[in-house]
Amino acid sequence: MKQIYLVDASVYIFRYYFALPPNWESRSGYTTEAVYGFTNFLLDLLDSRPDGIACAFDESLGSCFRNEIYPDYKCSRVLPDEALAFQLAACREMAEALGIVSFASDRYEADDILATLTRICVEQGAAPLIVTRDKDLGQLLDRGAAALWDFAAGQYIGDGEIVAKFGVRPSQIADYLALVGDSVDDIPGVPGIGPKTAAQLLGGVDSVAELIDCPDRIATLNIRGATRLVEKIAEYREQIVMSLALAQLAYDVPLDVTVPDLSGGGVDPDFAIALAEEFGIAGLAKKIIRTLSAERAGITA
Repeated sequence: MKQIYLVDASVYIFRYYFALPPNWESRSGYTTEAVYGFTNFLLDLLDSRPDGIACAFDESLGSCFRNEIYPDYKCSRVLPDEALAFQLAACREMAEALGIVSFASDRYEADDILATLTRICVEQGAAPLIVTRDKDLGQLLDRGAAALWDFAAGQYIGDGEIVAKFGVRPSQIADYLALVGDSVDDIPGVPGIGPKTAAQLLGGVDSVAELIDCPDRIATLNIRGATRLVEKIAEYREQIVMSLALAQLAYDVPLDVTVPDLSGGGVDPDFAIALAEEFGIAGLAKKIIRTLSAERAGITA
């Protein structure tokens, strides 16, 4: 079974943007610490020789279909300034120069792209490994992803780790977020229901739909204040349904791609090096040559 790396690009770009000093500068005068860190990270991924690799980038802040459901979705986030926008675009250019197929959308988020790519890989008999630091993507484990892999930390996350962190199964993560909310993404959830209570509620049912449609089930659960929870679920029914719609991933992003398309090939190392020089990260030139030469040798073999 082919192993495909599906990379949550933005989460790593921001990691390097905030973690590295501004020691690199493009010819146009922008610092490129995130470009350096992200390119080095991609080269390390390529060195592990996956059968295919793809990156998903976020470009939908404020224009995502979820903003049509809830206008305040991710309202606390601000658009990247000119300097950060330059680095985000440069990171995608470097990924593509390294032969990594890259996807972005002004309607769907990177998480939705990863979900759709996961579906495509599973349907076509490949094993997708989700390269991310975001455990909320654990819901992809229920859809056939082999694991979440925080490459930088060397940590694999499977069903057991998700249950240990959230107290719910991977298939229930969206339901969990519909109850507790998510301050990072401005998903409201239900006031007064925290992680422990949400896990207890979902421990006795399959989904929040059951909590809404069969409130009597709540009263049978061994939870302190169960009667009040029945009232709270009824009071915030519409908000729960909306929050669930925000938390669920979309598996139907229109992507015209197959698993063989993710295997790379036809990469020009000279172009990748020229681009690295443009972005002030020419120190990676030798690594680029070594990695891409190994990639081409593998494809030829």
